[in-house]
Order: sequence, then structure tokens, then C-alpha cells
Amino acid sequence: MKTSFTVGLFLLTASTIVAADAQWVLDRSTLTYHVSHILHESEGVSHSARGKGTCHNGQCDFLIAVPVKSFDSGDSNRDLHMIQVTRGSEFPLVSVRTHLPEAMSGASTILVDLDVEFGGQKVHYKQIAFERVAQGTQTKISGTVPLALSDFRIDPPKLLTVAVKNEVPLKVELVWHVQ
Repeated sequence: MKTSFTVGLFLLTASTIVAADAQWVLDRSTLTYHVSHILHESEGVSHSARGKGTCHNGQCDFLIAVPVKSFDSGDSNRDLHMIQVTRGSEFPLVSVRTHLPEAMSGASTILVDLDVEFGGQKVHYKQIAFERVAQGTQTKISGTVPLALSDFRIDPPKLLTVAVKNEVPLKVELVWHVQ
């Protein structure tokens, strides 16, 4: 009798934990794209991403959005040209959606599928690795998304008739907390 009561209490507690909703909020972000050209390299950085996550019934859904115009390369002409090339005035946000099992939230490395919407195009990236580090009440996620301009039907801009490389990796550093 005592054993069945203990097992029943454990199952009730476990089902309550799994069924509990968790709300995640993005505290800080650093998103850095890297563009490579035969004559030079450049990076644009944004700290303006916003995000939220909801965990329910063992699944977590996350949404992150960042304004295209928030990326700063240190050269205002380059930044304006980037907005033009990426159709940023027509599609002002880059958004990323993902969902993963809540059980993965404790792993130090997580592999996630991402749906990235950028420049009016949606691309699905599979099994992108991110490092996860718990720091007190916060969780830091970092990794690199292997963006390519052609994935989003963006013609690589040219400098002196030579196009930049198609690959524009996006380094991601996000700090989240459970609300």
C-alpha cells in the first residue's frame, strides 16, 4: 500500500512537472553576420533581437525577431546598401522559429531545426548545433547559423564587379530566463 502510494505520488508529481507551462524571455542578444569579399571582410552586429518561448506538454516553441535595420557594420553606406539588397524596407524583420522537446533544455549541446524568414523567403535549416550554458537563473545559447544569400534569393552585392561570398554565417549569442 505504501509503495503504491509513493509510486502514485511520484507519477502525479512527474505529470505536473511535465504538464507545467514555462515561459522564456530573451534578455540579451548579440547577432553578428560576416560578409567576405576578395578585398575585405566585414561584420554587422545587432543587439536588438526580441524573443519568447513557451513550453507546454513537453514541447517548447521559440520565436526570435530582429529588425534588419538594427545591424551595424560601422559603415552607414554599407548598412543602407545591405537593407536595399536584402529587401529590408519591404520585409523589415528577420524571424526565427524553432521547437524542441523540453527534455533537451538540460543538454550542454542542442541540435535544433530552424525556420528562418528573411527578405520575404522562408528557409528551413536542419540540426544546427548550439551550446547551452546555465548561469544562475539565465541560460546562454550560442552557435552559428550557416546562412547563404542564395537560400533567400538575394543576389550577392558586388564591389568593383566582384560579388561577396554567398555564405554569410550568422553568429548567435542569446541569454534567456524563465519567467
